[in-house]
Amino acid sequence: MTTYCDFAADSEIHGPYHDCEYGFPIEDERLLFERLLLEINQAGLNWELILKKREGFRQAYDGFDVDLVAAYGDTDRARLLADPGIIRNRLKVDAAIANARVIQQMRDAQGGFAGWLRSHHPLRKAEWVKLFRNTFRFTGGEITGEFLMSIGYLPSPHREDCPVYAKIARLNPPWMEVEPSFWQQTAL
Repeated sequence: MTTYCDFAADSEIHGPYHDCEYGFPIEDERLLFERLLLEINQAGLNWELILKKREGFRQAYDGFDVDLVAAYGDTDRARLLADPGIIRNRLKVDAAIANARVIQQMRDAQGGFAGWLRSHHPLRKAEWVKLFRNTFRFTGGEITGEFLMSIGYLPSPHREDCPVYAKIARLNPPWMEVEPSFWQQTAL
């Protein structure tokens, strides 16, 4: 079975993401918002397209500044829907704006997005999916699962013999703080 570790190794596009980001724990609000926004936009498309458009997303969404995106109105929405540097999908654009507003609200109640994630950890994938669906927009099972694996809240997407796995393990991502039997008790 070919894994992302096998596929990404020789890829100019996937390699840097695989080697330096995928599965590494993240606490920074902008980076968390960026990853969520990118995962939402990947729905129905391939990850390579999203990685190629990443800089376009960064420019279009003001560097993934949660406060700026949360303040977007109709003019910004129209600008985004006309921007060929990103995915021009009304549902995904609206989700980005709505989700930025949700993250703002998390600051007082939970200490921010990272605090919110920590406050619910550990959960199995099905529980996370339910929580994300009740909290954010456009976050189904695949989006939620990929997002959480990519930031270290679900078990590593890397093979154990992948050199990146060892790098991530040294950072002790949230999923590694849990007894391995937790992940084996029921389906992730």
